[in-house]
Amino acid sequence: MHKSLPYLLGSVATIAAAGLLAVGCSAPARADATTARTELALSAKALGIGNYSAARNHAQAAIKADPKSGLAHAMLARSFVSVGDGIAAEGEVTRARAAGFDPARTHHLLAQAWLLQGQANRAFAEAGKAPPRYAGYAIRVGARALAAGGDPARAQGVLATLLADTPNDSFAWSDLGRIQYQMGNLAGAITAAQRATAANANNVEALTLRGELVRAQYGLVAALPWFEAALAHDAYYVPALIEYAATLGEVGRYQDMLAATRKALAARPGSVQALYLQAVLAARAGKDDLARQLMARTKGQLDAMPGALLLNGTLAYKAGVYQQAIDSWTLLVGQQPTNIVARRLLGAALLRSGDARGALDMLKPIALRADADSYTLSLVGRAFEQSGERDWAATYLDRSALPVQVGSTPFGTDDGLAGLSLAAHTAPDEPVAQLGLVRGLLEAGDTAAALAKAQSLVALTPGAPSAYLALGDTLMAMNRAGDAANAYRHAIDIRFDEPTMLRTVDALDRAGRRAEAANVLALFVSQNPQNIAGQRLTAHWQIAGGDWDAAIETLESLRQRIGNRDAALLAELSYAYTGEGDAMTGGVFGKAAYALAPMNPATTDAYGWALYQQGKSALALQLLEKAASIAPEKSELRWHLGQAYADLDRNAEAKTQIRAALADPSFADRAAALAALKVLG
Repeated sequence: MHKSLPYLLGSVATIAAAGLLAVGCSAPARADATTARTELALSAKALGIGNYSAARNHAQAAIKADPKSGLAHAMLARSFVSVGDGIAAEGEVTRARAAGFDPARTHHLLAQAWLLQGQANRAFAEAGKAPPRYAGYAIRVGARALAAGGDPARAQGVLATLLADTPNDSFAWSDLGRIQYQMGNLAGAITAAQRATAANANNVEALTLRGELVRAQYGLVAALPWFEAALAHDAYYVPALIEYAATLGEVGRYQDMLAATRKALAARPGSVQALYLQAVLAARAGKDDLARQLMARTKGQLDAMPGALLLNGTLAYKAGVYQQAIDSWTLLVGQQPTNIVARRLLGAALLRSGDARGALDMLKPIALRADADSYTLSLVGRAFEQSGERDWAATYLDRSALPVQVGSTPFGTDDGLAGLSLAAHTAPDEPVAQLGLVRGLLEAGDTAAALAKAQSLVALTPGAPSAYLALGDTLMAMNRAGDAANAYRHAIDIRFDEPTMLRTVDALDRAGRRAEAANVLALFVSQNPQNIAGQRLTAHWQIAGGDWDAAIETLESLRQRIGNRDAALLAELSYAYTGEGDAMTGGVFGKAAYALAPMNPATTDAYGWALYQQGKSALALQLLEKAASIAPEKSELRWHLGQAYADLDRNAEAKTQIRAALADPSFADRAAALAALKVLG
């Protein structure tokens, strides 16, 4: 049976009892052997309780007491691999061997040191040299090397075999969970991480992984205690500090985020992850020069990371260096072709640089969506203008003036269905290819085939939330909102992020399960208090429910963060203040929204409604008529216009508009509208 804890020389108790210098290398006469033994025992104990930084410090103290102790150098190597310093660990293995320490007892440590340096093949070969005493440790290192080398399926098989023999090996479970997480099998990763922490509550690697998974599964706030639990074992454990800092930043705790990054830099001077997070923090504070300086200190080591590509591109764009921004964002879109934010940014940069055709190619998949945002549509319209295609420009500019249709429309694609089908047929076990075919079938309108393929995808990858999202999207396209909501709820159980939340809330609302939708939204916002989409939707629902004070608080908080150039936000503020009884302030926001987007029916109606509530019915009527003519299908606009007509004694027109509003089953003010019709006769 393999040992469940990967200690250098078996269990901590065995090390302490055996006498730490009886290892085949004798201490020189001048060495303080007693102190060395004591420090080595403390180092082993610290490893056992997950305090890797303390283990390193005690091992260093042992070396100071007895510089020629091979065991002390080996213990320091073990501590260094635990804190993630592969270069230092390799150096200590070399020193241990030079001091006479048995090389056979260091193969697993050297393998892990090389793995930490990115030398997966070399690590795998070295791990295979480990004697049976260290087989469990070496197998785990070998499995991680396989995964790093591009064979995660084989790595999982190796770990499954190990766990069949040692089912309580906490570190094997956490290694398995990490690999499954990287492969997108979140459900499997969650189970593995739970088994890891249950088997050993001192496994800080597992605690950190639990934090990452809980963050995806439940939200930012829920993840914080897991990172804090890891740091309670080792306050300077860099992987936990980095994840903790990133999560703190996302929930708006910037001072705490900065403190965590500083502690990470103290533990690992020059940590590129910590420097990157500090650069993000500087950029959010508008300190672009500082952000650039911090990114320069990473020496390009993170330049291929999506977050760094996004940040570097943003900093370049703001500095007017558009080609550099284009280069960064092109790489990002290449890595994440369905990243809408990245495509929108790259499209804007291409358009700004004069490449209208390139901008169109980049933005088309977003613009094909029914819920495409107005900014993207306006970019596409301007790109068509620059290309001389006036008719297409007018089409997209007209669409940009209409309200966004919030829904679950999948990412648009103009890839040929034949090509997608061939790719899926060629790789029947490749989830990405199968997902692409589902999207293609939906775009082609073949919902029956899309449903069958989505169901097969769920069966192929039951632990991947993207499969359930594809199923839900297909069911939404078939107008089966209730079934779609159930599919989305499966996705939420695995990953509770913004796209999944928006889909679920929309489907539940359309299915008439509004209370459930409200609960999902409230839970998401409680866990992700800085999320703009969640706050926007919350404010929208607060307005719909007549909770004006709460809506104003939510919207004003958003305005402080995103400024005064968001027409939709200003229009919602206008509605909220007007509803609360302050039509004068509502008019100010309505006028500002209308100035930004005079062809948007929501901004037009908001301004008109505020004027109507001020008693300026004639002026308001012009705006309300314009809004209703732009979006005649919107029942709220018809209802507002009907009230204005009634106020001007144009009863016949008032009744026409109110009846049109009542024809919409989702119209909220039904009782008031029916009462108004009764008064009008």
